[in-house]
Order: sequence, then structure tokens, then C-alpha cells
Amino acid sequence: MPPDKKNNSNLAFSRFLKFWRGVHGLNQEQLAEKLSSSQRHISRLENGSSRPSEQLAMELGKTLELGRRDSNHLLMAAGYVPLQQKIDFNTPELKWLRKAMMMTLRALDPYPTTLQDSSGKILMVNRGWVSFFQSRIKPQALNDVRNYYDFLFGQEGAGTIMTNWEDTLSVILMSLKQRSLFSDSEEDQQSFEILAQHPNVPDDWQQRATKLEPMASFRIQMEIDGQQKSFFSVSSTVGALGPTAYASEPNLSIQTLYPEDDDFSLTPLLNKALDHPLLPY
Repeated sequence: MPPDKKNNSNLAFSRFLKFWRGVHGLNQEQLAEKLSSSQRHISRLENGSSRPSEQLAMELGKTLELGRRDSNHLLMAAGYVPLQQKIDFNTPELKWLRKAMMMTLRALDPYPTTLQDSSGKILMVNRGWVSFFQSRIKPQALNDVRNYYDFLFGQEGAGTIMTNWEDTLSVILMSLKQRSLFSDSEEDQQSFEILAQHPNVPDDWQQRATKLEPMASFRIQMEIDGQQKSFFSVSSTVGALGPTAYASEPNLSIQTLYPEDDDFSLTPLLNKALDHPLLPY
């Protein structure tokens, strides 16, 4: 077998290991000594003829004093799931991020927009979102909204005015299920189970989802003033740069609704007093 075709699954880890060894100015023997391993094993790891265990990949991260991002890159390169550590969006250290997100949501007015974390918890909304749903959803139900998926498909939320969304629900449900399989997180599993119990989940949601590729946007239908209106729900990810963008914390996403009809203006809805617990401005 030609060298460039041999053990392709390990080549990324080999490159990462050589890179970080070089950064620290270590030869194979020195690195082996720090790991209580052998120079021969380090050599086999670097030429792709041996695959590291998950424990060894994590030990390498510690030995080379890598941060969470770079340790996760190493784990992913070795074929393992990156480690995730929840970060509280409301900590004092993230004041700059909260301000940046508030400015982003304000700039997206009048289009209804939410900021949410990786579990679907809504962290902020903009005036466009409050004004759009204020006249369509009971005030107390709107004020109690805390989870994007519960709101989108719940009996007290947007689910009451949305139609023809079986495929969309199936894709979201599959995404949540696979996220929970990756993370093995109780919170992610609960998010999946809550949505899976929704009465409008089609019986064949698994089969539907396997035929549909998840996208950063999807079309939804809503009844507005007795008329069916189409909207594009567009998702933008706010995360770290690089391969761990979707595993970094805080892992945030911005969800925005845009009307498909160019003549359907949402601006007049903003000309009123607006209030919501998650509206930051």
C-alpha cells in the first residue's frame, strides 16, 4: 500500500503531534519520557502506523500544556469526541460578548431574532421578535419563553401559528438526537425527549430526517391576519474559529425570521412600546 494511502484516518493526528512537538522544541525521545512511553511508540504515532488511545490523546494535551481548544483539536484528529464544558453566558468575563450580541440583535431589527445556546436556551431577543409575536401569542406565554425549540413547536408558542412543518421538526429532532449521542449530556437528552413527545411529531420522523440534509435555514409557513405567509428561518453560529467551532463554549446561534414576500414589511410593528424579560435594550 502506498505511504500516502496508509492509515489515512490517523494522518491528521500525526500532523498535529509533529506540530506541537515542534512548538515545544521536543524530540521524540524527550516527549516519550514526559509521557512515560517509548520513542518507538511516538514514532509509530507520527508515521500513522499506530492510533493513540483516548487517554493518551488527553495526556498529550496535558503534557504539551494545550488549552481546551487545542486539546479538542488533538482529540478530534485522533478520532474522538471533543470534550465540552458549559460556560455561563452571564459571567462578568463575558460582558463584552453580551454587548456584542445585543448590538447584533439590535442591528437585525425589525426581523424577529433570538440568541440561544447549544441546548436551545434563549438568552436574548430583539424588538423585532417581541413585536412580531406580541400580537399573536398570549402575553404571559410569550414572557415565559425560555427555550427556542419549546417555543417553535409548543402549544403556547409559535407552534400555534405555524403550518406544514413536519419535515422541519423531523430534521431538528434528528439533530438534537445526534447531538445527545455525541455529548452523552443529560441536558441534551432531555431537550430531545421533550421535543420528541410533541403531539405533532410525525410517526416516521426518523425516516423523514434521513432523507433531508440539515441546513442553516429552512422555510416555515405562518398564518398572519388570516393569510398564509412564508418566512425563511436563518441560523448563524457564534463560536470559535477552526474545527471545534461547533464544540466550543459558549456555543451560540442567532435565529432570524425573514419574510419571503419583499412587500411584507415588519417595520411598522416596531412603533409601539415593547417589553420582554429577555429584551436587553
